Amino acid sequence: MSESSVVLAVDTCGQTGTVALARVTGGEATLLGQRELAGGEFAARIVVVIAELLAGHGLAPADLGGLVAVDGPGTFTGIRIGLSTAKALAEATGAGLVTVSRLALLATLAGTPCAALDAHRGQVFLGMYGAGAAEEVLVTAGEFQSLRVPGAVAFCEEGVAHLLDTVATDAELVRTAAPTAYDALRFALPRYLAGEFADVAALDGYYLRGADAKTQAALAAAKG
Repeated sequence: MSESSVVLAVDTCGQTGTVALARVTGGEATLLGQRELAGGEFAARIVVVIAELLAGHGLAPADLGGLVAVDGPGTFTGIRIGLSTAKALAEATGAGLVTVSRLALLATLAGTPCAALDAHRGQVFLGMYGAGAAEEVLVTAGEFQSLRVPGAVAFCEEGVAHLLDTVATDAELVRTAAPTAYDALRFALPRYLAGEFADVAALDGYYLRGADAKTQAALAAAKG
């Protein structure tokens, strides 16, 4: 890996999405630009926005040294659009791709051992990272009450706050801004620098439904 490289990050797991471009030099990432994608426009706009970001800095896809994608959990369609775009770029350019969990990213940004995202239908995606262990699960609001969460729970969506305020009144909730693609890029930077890239051919979205739960070992690596 060269001393300086350009890395593109995408996050289309939430109600809105973001695309970020950064230059990595000396182990540090400097933001070149970040653009927001409105909900419902991911498929129509993501390739256009990426092209505009690159062109605005005199770059082409072939100049990318790496890619970062938030692979879930989140909306099914959003995950597929962002991840398929990142995979296509990785296959076309040969750039290494690092994927990150949105839950682990949210917990890291908030400095909490837990994070929750709205899974709708009275459910939440819950990530717990305390005491050296890591677990990400899909639970109903009622099931949340029976869990021994290891501390404060970060959230960025009003649906989560309303749901947990209603049924888990003893939970300590910490509001934080929704993660962005640049947040994901910085979170993934140690793994990018270490060359810990995903197997693009086998990569699929992380929907966290049923048997899709990540193993504790994999989560510990994602959190670390």
